[in-house]
Amino acid sequence: MAVAVSGPIVLIGAGNMGGAMLGGWLKSGVKGADVLVIDPGPQPAMAKLIADNGVSHATSAPEGVKAGVIFLAVKPQVMDAVLPPLKGLVGPETVIVSVAAGKTLGFIESHLGEAATVRAMPNTPAMIGRGVTGAYANAHVTDAQRALVHDLLKVSGPVEWVETEADIDAVTALSGSGPAYVFYLVECMAEAGRKAGLKADLAMRLARETVAGAGELLHQSPDEAARLRQNVTSPGGTTAAALAVLMADDGMQPLFDEAIAAARKRAEELAG
Repeated sequence: MAVAVSGPIVLIGAGNMGGAMLGGWLKSGVKGADVLVIDPGPQPAMAKLIADNGVSHATSAPEGVKAGVIFLAVKPQVMDAVLPPLKGLVGPETVIVSVAAGKTLGFIESHLGEAATVRAMPNTPAMIGRGVTGAYANAHVTDAQRALVHDLLKVSGPVEWVETEADIDAVTALSGSGPAYVFYLVECMAEAGRKAGLKADLAMRLARETVAGAGELLHQSPDEAARLRQNVTSPGGTTAAALAVLMADDGMQPLFDEAIAAARKRAEELAG
């Protein structure tokens, strides 16, 4: 990835998500010398990644540096404390990228001033390069900055740009929280298998590998999810019998409608 940027890429926070992004950037061709990590105490594996790749590290924002990109990868609950000391890093060509759930553009502006800013919502599979990220850019973001941010985000998986900031709450509810729904599906399948007579550990292995394999098939196949489902379903067979329950009027769809709505409402509440 060729990065055309007016200053360093400054990564705020080298935890799980920040570390995953840094690893992805380095693998994609970003030079370590172009990155500055600000974190008071990186874990040993992250400290080694930083040192081995010539990445600069500071425990607080240095003076006299104007960032090309500021990538905020800290937990939402510490943003109030983290943001004010970063204001000096913001120059006229800086673009700010936040992956902190529930923190609005207005919140970021209140600490860092009006600047080109992107709200992004990745999900946890980003840590293995298989995530998906929803992103929204404010009016100050130029086409070149948007392209740069897209390149930096796509190292962890596809990037989908949304039209309004409010859409980020729906992204949070669907894909941001979505991995937990899939993991719970595995739990439910395994428990149903246990109740059907299988040993609990065998039921869990079968459920886990079934969901993982189906996800990989979905990833590799050009077919829509509905087509893949139909391909598994023989008329009058066992799959059809199960789907008759799951696809009933009181089956999975209304449950997911309610779940996504609840998650979105909570995202809106957190955003204030």
